This record gives sequence, C-alpha cells and structure tokens, in this order.
Amino acid sequence: MARKGELGIRQKQRKLRVKPAQAVRERAPDPAAGNLLRSYQNAFLEWTVTSGLSESTASIRRRALDGFILWCDERGLDRPQDITRPILQRYQGHLYHYRKADGAPLSFNTQATRLMPIVAFFKWCARENHILYNPASDLVLPKPSRQLPRHLMSVAEIESVLNQADIGTPSGVRNRAMLETLYSTGIRRAEMIGLSLYDVDTERGTLMVRQGKGRRDRLVPIGARACAWVVRYVREVRPQLALTLDQRTLFVTDYGEAFEKNRLSDMVKLHMRHAGFASGGCHAFRHAMATHMLENGADIRFIQAILGHSELSTTQIYTHVAIGKLKAVHALTHPARLERAGGDGGAAADADADEDAKALLDALDAEQDTSD
Repeated sequence: MARKGELGIRQKQRKLRVKPAQAVRERAPDPAAGNLLRSYQNAFLEWTVTSGLSESTASIRRRALDGFILWCDERGLDRPQDITRPILQRYQGHLYHYRKADGAPLSFNTQATRLMPIVAFFKWCARENHILYNPASDLVLPKPSRQLPRHLMSVAEIESVLNQADIGTPSGVRNRAMLETLYSTGIRRAEMIGLSLYDVDTERGTLMVRQGKGRRDRLVPIGARACAWVVRYVREVRPQLALTLDQRTLFVTDYGEAFEKNRLSDMVKLHMRHAGFASGGCHAFRHAMATHMLENGADIRFIQAILGHSELSTTQIYTHVAIGKLKAVHALTHPARLERAGGDGGAAADADADEDAKALLDALDAEQDTSD
C-alpha cells in the first residue's frame, strides 16, 4: 500500500502544474480603470505594506476598495475630494441592502470588513493632505458580532475526524500529522501552512508561530501525540514529498509544494465529511481545543496566550461554550434542583462540583467583561 502511494506521489510530481499560456485565464477589464481613485488606491496599498502591515491586510484592503471604487465610478465620482460623509453613508446602505446570489444579505461582520479599509483609506488621504478633511472620521460602522461556532465538536467527534486519515498511505500520515497539530496547538490556518521544518521542536514539545496575526511571534505547546505523528511524517513521508533539499516548509502537498489556504481547508473538510459532518474546517479544531481545555480547568489567560489573542475579550467567547463547567455551577447554585442522595458518593460528587465551580468562577472573576 505504501509503495503504491509513493508511486502515485511521484506521478503527480512529474505532472507538476505547468500552465500553458493559452490556459492562463485573462483578467476581465476593469470598468473603473480610468478612475483617478485608482491611483490613490495604489499609493495607499503601497503605504500599507511599507508601513509594516502584512500582505494579507493589503489584499483585504484592495478587495474592499475595488468594490467601493467601482460603486463610485458608476455614479461619476472619481476624486477623493468628491466623497462626503453622506456619500459614504449611501455606500454603507448599499452594502446593507446588497443580496448575494443565493438571496442572503451580507453579515454585519462582512459589512464591517468592507467598510474598515475605506475608513483607513480616507484617514490616509487626510494625513497625506490629499483632502482637507476626513469624511469617514465620524462614520458609524456596524458592530461585528461574536458568534458561537455552529457545531462545537466533542472529544469523541474530534477523534472520529482524526481517524479518517488513511495512515497506510504517505498522504494519510501527513494528513493525520496536520490534523493532530491543528487540534493540539489551535493555530490558525495561515499559521499552519507557514510552519517551517524547524518551527516544531518535538523534543521539547513546542511550536513556534512566526509572524502570526498582527505580525506577532509566539511559542505554543504541542502535545506528545501530535509530536509523535509529526516525527513519523518527517522521517517517513516528507522525504518522498519534498522536491528540493533546501525546501524548509514543514507540510507539503502530494505535488511537493507548500499548502495553500484553500487546499488545506479542502483537506480538513474532506475528513470532516467522511466523519459525518456536513460543515466545518480548520477553525473547528481551534474552537474545540480552546473549549476542551477550558472545560478541563485551564485558565482562560493561558488559552489566550496559546491562541494568540491580543484582547482577552476575544477569548471570552469560549466561556460561553464550555457548557460542562457552567452546568456544574448551575447544579451547585440553582435552588430548583433535586436533593442529592446522602452518603460518601454524594459527598464526593459535591466536592468535585465545588472544586469545578470554584475554578470556573475564579477564572471569570479574574476577567474584565467587555461584552454587552
């Protein structure tokens, strides 16, 4: 089985995707190419990356401004000086009433994501003296909601997904190592594909995230089981996949290339579908890791450090999904409950509930609630 898998990998690598010129899809012409706002947009995006922000941030800003400039061009607006606060409010209303192909509206999170780059753009325009005042300075943006995961996987469900990897093949060993790493560390999808060969120290049980969200490095723990799978992948599988000896990317595809975001998501979703889940992706493992640790008594500030959240309020969402601890508090304190049976067993159960409830309440008391 392993030999057959190795041959399949080599066949894929021999057919590396060399795109013929005629197969390269030409980009559609830009209807707003002649709009003067385009030149300001380009200068703003160049400033974005030269000021130290990431290429990902520049890409998000580019897409948001593309939609805004196209909307402006259709209305004959082609200079930053033409944009006033009422015009920005009209565009905000346009986003609110916009409907996608399936008839669904844009979520408030998506609306905010499309508006915040515009606010940053006009702030830059004012600072660079391209405009006399900033029309977006008092724009009231929709407040993004902190939504709970659609389905929080239990430990048993996580194990079911992990077991879908066919470890009899090189690709299956790699996939198992990647899934184990996602669950053990809770790192983001982009952080996963950016791991280098030397970022995981399996002897010390640590993983270095370099230039994560907000361009911050952090060192996080990785469990012994995940380390064992990474070691097996590096020793037995990676030499078959890596095309060049100087390639430092830790996890590579069957083609010997670094994973792209969508390719990693597709792999995770495939394993989740095989386990019986209609939806879910890389972030499901991040949610599960944080919630399972919280339910087992981890302090929320340690979870914040592992996840790389700059604000504790971002991590606090997990206090709402760690239902096991909340049930212990409810059973201990709510007056409408059945009397517990006497005896040593009842006393032990009470002691366990007291300890669990105290641990949760201490963690919650230590936090400063910034939610509504």
